[in-house]
Amino acid sequence: MRLLARREHSRRELARKLGQRGHPAPVIGRALDELAAENLQSDARFAEAYVRSRLERGYGPVRIEAELGERGVDAALVRPLLEADDDEWIERCREAHARRFGHAPGDLRERARQTRFLANRGFSASQIRRTLELAGAAEPADRDA
Repeated sequence: MRLLARREHSRRELARKLGQRGHPAPVIGRALDELAAENLQSDARFAEAYVRSRLERGYGPVRIEAELGERGVDAALVRPLLEADDDEWIERCREAHARRFGHAPGDLRERARQTRFLANRGFSASQIRRTLELAGAAEPADRDA
């Protein structure tokens, strides 16, 4: 109960933490079943809180889905939480790009660096491509003037 009092946890996280504290697997399973039955532990609630937290930190849908998968949350719970139109994800990608770089890539090496950053943040290739296109279009046409 103390673990759930601090923040939401997935069932897999709780099982791992309780196992590390020396509790036997059958006892852990029963305890987690009881917590779920009383709605004190919910993977759906955990996923909602986790997605909200990661969105606020500028992460994209690919990474968020992967991280929740690592935490044992079923993809069927995650996908509806990440369903946004591509324009919304592109806007989030643009925000992450602007916060980190603030400028369009000047050459291929810089473009690769910016692309790697956004890919590591969890944005798709099409979202990154569109973001960098829009960043380039926002640059002044004549830089020498």
